[in-house]
Amino acid sequence: MIALILGMLVSLIVTMIGTPLLIRLVHKLHYGQYIRQDGPQSHQVKRGTPTLGGVVINFAILLGWGASALYRYLHNGDVPSWSAVLVLFAMLSMGVLGFIDDFAKVRKKQNEGLTVAGKFIGQFIFATVYAVLALIIPTKTGLPSAQAGMSFIEQPFFSFDFAGRAVAIILFVIWVNFLMTAWTNAVNLTDGLDGLAAGSSMISFTGFGIIAFWESYHIKGGGHEGYTYAVSDPLDLTIIAVCAAVACFGFLWYNSNPASIFMGDTGSLALGGLFAAMSIATHTEFLAVILGGLYVMEAMSDVIQVGYFKMTHKRVFKMAPIHHHFELKGWSEGKVVVRFWMIELIFVLIALVIFYCDWANRSGLLFG
Repeated sequence: MIALILGMLVSLIVTMIGTPLLIRLVHKLHYGQYIRQDGPQSHQVKRGTPTLGGVVINFAILLGWGASALYRYLHNGDVPSWSAVLVLFAMLSMGVLGFIDDFAKVRKKQNEGLTVAGKFIGQFIFATVYAVLALIIPTKTGLPSAQAGMSFIEQPFFSFDFAGRAVAIILFVIWVNFLMTAWTNAVNLTDGLDGLAAGSSMISFTGFGIIAFWESYHIKGGGHEGYTYAVSDPLDLTIIAVCAAVACFGFLWYNSNPASIFMGDTGSLALGGLFAAMSIATHTEFLAVILGGLYVMEAMSDVIQVGYFKMTHKRVFKMAPIHHHFELKGWSEGKVVVRFWMIELIFVLIALVIFYCDWANRSGLLFG
């Protein structure tokens, strides 16, 4: 518990101190955000607001977990788990890709950074490396860092091992690439209003922290009553998730409306990569669809808008993603953000209830 609290404190301190320092640096370098011209006109006043705030979020999560890992090593001799290292690799690699995209935007002085092909290639390389390592690197617990299959909660309902290990690895690489692409784009689309992505990420990673902590308490071979989970190093995953939630909380102080800084793709792609990796590491890939329900809602609104317009040349929403639709209906930006936070909180609560009911059912307690 001390390690968990230490990680939270370090993440919060790094975010609260590091963000204003980054704001000054970005101002000095004139690295301001360029606003999409087809967006709501009310957003044009945000042009020039410092960006690259995701740098602080990423460092806060990394340093928070690092401080926790150092304490556990000095106190108990525990070495960092590969599961945690791989999850952080997924976050940081996507963050680097986002940083390249953000830097290209400020250098070109426009809202277009990396090409679609360039971003896709980067995501493919990093996701593939993560997928292969997650399957082949042995963990200190002997439990899998990732499962070659699709899981709702813990056990795969569809295993990729039906055609041999080589085919299973290939199918898993494809699956992980889909998850990484889907979640990074979904969080990126959500990052369209001041504080929306930071606040909703704070809520969603709190949910992941609760799930991972419950799995750590009911780990297979741990001796606790009820159903146990074959998940590798869930306590490490708990610390990462909580550090992410706290980092977003601290960043929100400066990112709330009117934002003093934006997280940019550096933050949104990193958080999306972390969300995807957490779902894989906790074996909750399909439960994550509910846990990150707001991200799904944002992404699907964009898909529906584009698809429907191509078929009919008409629009379903006034503007996509859906948060812009409500802005154009007359809602203030603050009202949209707070109500969307509430929607994400409801999604997380539903996911946690489903997770607990699944445990109780497997433990024979639900109808006992």
